[in-house]
Amino acid sequence: MMIDSEPLPKLIKFIQNELMGNSSVTISQDDDLLGGGHIDSMGIMRLIAYLESEFGISVPPEDVTIENFESPRTIATYVQTALNQRS
Repeated sequence: MMIDSEPLPKLIKFIQNELMGNSSVTISQDDDLLGGGHIDSMGIMRLIAYLESEFGISVPPEDVTIENFESPRTIATYVQTALNQRS
């Protein structure tokens, strides 16, 4: 499996297309996903499943925090850290 070293563009595309259901609505890397109403708790669960399958990482429940999942940038940082710890 090929691991993309730049998770941010993939994350934004997934969030816009799959979680928000409207690719014409754009979000930036710093948008507050939960506070801004872009995704809900079910969306977070779908996002975690996506991260685990797309990037081959494990997201334990204790890592599902506002700090890690606030924006596309914080999620990408979390993914990159998880990938770095794995290798």
